[in-house]
Amino acid sequence: MSFEEIVMNIIVYAGNAKSYCFEALNEAKKGDFKKSDELIAKAKDELLKAHHIQTELIKEEALGNGHKPTLLMMHAQDHLMNASLAKDLIIELIDICKQNNKKED
Repeated sequence: MSFEEIVMNIIVYAGNAKSYCFEALNEAKKGDFKKSDELIAKAKDELLKAHHIQTELIKEEALGNGHKPTLLMMHAQDHLMNASLAKDLIIELIDICKQNNKKED
């Protein structure tokens, strides 16, 4: 697999994770916390896949087999960082939805 294909996988996994997170938030707003939790679990799984790729690239670079930094790689890192931040913030928002739901009961 080429370096570009490897980097594109980071973008794909991060994009999937971010999408799952926003779907989870929408489900939480509707009160379907079971579905919301399932979607967050999927998001975490996608982020883990992206992080594994990132870790392998870092290990290769540490061994002296790194690649020249490219705009595509920076773009992938940006996607990964944003997806990770979205996950963290959306988990907090879902917790607020859960608390509000308990108060209404």
